[in-house]
Amino acid sequence: MLTENEKTQIRQVLEGAKKRLVRTGQHALNYSMNHERNIGRDSIDESMEEEIFSTEMRLHDREKFLFGKIDKQLARLESGSIDICESCGEVISFKRLLARPVTTLCIDCKEQHEREEAAVEQAGRGGVLDATAGEDTGGAGASNEE
Repeated sequence: MLTENEKTQIRQVLEGAKKRLVRTGQHALNYSMNHERNIGRDSIDESMEEEIFSTEMRLHDREKFLFGKIDKQLARLESGSIDICESCGEVISFKRLLARPVTTLCIDCKEQHEREEAAVEQAGRGGVLDATAGEDTGGAGASNEE
């Protein structure tokens, strides 16, 4: 169980991360809206600009995903369940939450999840898949859990 001081620290970290994401998004939007396109450029310049824009959009998608995770964690903090592992129900340490405030898994479950992902990835490369690696453990969610 987290103390009020620990909850306050985690809330500050989450809200700080959220503010940074909003600021980054605003800067990107301002840039894209105020960026003038040069007419008469060659195809290499145009493709380079499109590649940069594509990369920025992928980063923006990742930031939106992280924003959602932060909101979820703030809700879990309010409900008092932020320090409970979604997979096994054990306590997530304050140090882990402070280091990775969007985590929903204890260190043991996260390590197990990463081993399973590595086994599946290795099997996709022609390796041998452990018979238990592909089984649903009830908490192994989507990639990018953390």
